[in-house]
Amino acid sequence: MSEANTPDAAALRKRLYWHSRRGMWELDLLLIPFLEHCYDQLGADDQAAYRAFIEGEDQDLFAWLMQRDEPAPEFRRIVTLIQEHAENADNDPHRPV
Repeated sequence: MSEANTPDAAALRKRLYWHSRRGMWELDLLLIPFLEHCYDQLGADDQAAYRAFIEGEDQDLFAWLMQRDEPAPEFRRIVTLIQEHAENADNDPHRPV
């Protein structure tokens, strides 16, 4: 059984999915597709940064992702990766227009 298919990995994925669902629809539209399409390909440091990032407050995440405020230094790279994924129009065939 590969590491990605272990019960622990499945539990982590479910936990990440539910923590990526936020109280703000705009954040859901950014975080869920990023988790589904990019998270597994991230290095260990970036995965850890994502896990820490989604523990933050919605207002902070929104301000950082919308470039209304400078992200905390430890989140700059993950914010950039999420933004780059969101800017790619081909990242999700079911993306609303």
